Amino acid sequence: MTWRLLPAGERGVLAELDDLDAVLTLDATLTTLTAGGDPPWHAVEDRVPAARTLLLTVRDPRDLGAVTDALGNVLAALGVHFEAAIRPLGRPKRRLEPHTGTEVVELAVHYDGPDLAEVARLCGLSADEVVAAHTGRLWRVGFAGFAPGFAYLVDGDPRLRTPRRTEPRTAVPAGSVGLAGAFSGIYPRSSPGGWQLIGRTDAALFDVDRDPPALLRPGAWVRFVAAP
Repeated sequence: MTWRLLPAGERGVLAELDDLDAVLTLDATLTTLTAGGDPPWHAVEDRVPAARTLLLTVRDPRDLGAVTDALGNVLAALGVHFEAAIRPLGRPKRRLEPHTGTEVVELAVHYDGPDLAEVARLCGLSADEVVAAHTGRLWRVGFAGFAPGFAYLVDGDPRLRTPRRTEPRTAVPAGSVGLAGAFSGIYPRSSPGGWQLIGRTDAALFDVDRDPPALLRPGAWVRFVAAP
């Protein structure tokens, strides 16, 4: 594993990693360390994982040096055993069974999206085969972005890799389930978007009165089921 640490303002440090598996491995390790509350991890305010980076912020700039040094030590230790560390985060060996203790969110989807037929054409599948592929394995929440509650889902069926629309929509309805590249995602609220829409769900992806507000968090698994 290769990695480097970059400054990110007065209170942040950015870990740049090889890939999403590395990010999720690091994030899982930091979750345990920060929950323990031991120095210097007690100073951490937030973690923000992305496709190939993880941003760590502290409450007090005076603690940033110690946290950065500790983060470097964690990365060095993970590098030695990295291959073993990422295996539990790969695709489940059994199609719809998560690893023990891993959060799974089940979402019912009405597969009647306006781009379903186009996705089927692009993928060389029938519409029913697209639905079967989308529901046929667990998706992993890789990282969040774009809008509050929007999660980039990975580890889906590779047959569903499809380009974004050539002309984005000015308004995508809330709950729309889409595909773009290797990702699947759900629009938490109405917004512009260029993903291929294959269905819709009634689930609330983001609710400020819920703790935590976002339904889908990095590292969790998502099981899509076809709604009757």
